[in-house]
Formats: sequence, structure tokens, C-alpha cells
Amino acid sequence: MAQSMGMRQLQVNRRARIKSIDAGGELGRRIRDMGLVPDTEIQVVGKAPLRDPVAVRLRDFTLTLRNNEADFITVDLLEN
Repeated sequence: MAQSMGMRQLQVNRRARIKSIDAGGELGRRIRDMGLVPDTEIQVVGKAPLRDPVAVRLRDFTLTLRNNEADFITVDLLEN
């Protein structure tokens, strides 16, 4: 069984699959509009020096998320 964790806890170069988005309302809609939906594979490609924001790669583009956005996303780790 895959190990689940918050997206914010992922280390750089780790791959994961989005399990759930726990944000509702406008924030939840905005996260989904960015392409972050369940079953999407992502890879953390970088973090700012103060760890906010985090850069993730998905579907041929790179996206940056603030930690308060990433906190609403649960992922399952994939093998590197």
C-alpha cells in the first residue's frame, strides 16, 4: 500500500500521485483549476530557501504553490 502524506512534506525530486484535495470553496476550485486533481502524478522540482513556495511538475508544466495551498493536498508516494 502506498504511503500517504501532505504535499508540503514531499522532498525535492520525489514523485507522488494526488490522492485528495481537502480545500473547499474558492481555494478548492482554484487548486483544481491549476490541474491539481486526484490521480494526477506530480514531482517536486524545487523549494524556495524558506520552503515557501514549492515548485511541482505535472502534465508537462511547472507550477508553484504556497505552503498554505499545498497543505490541502494529500498524495501517495510513488517509487523514484
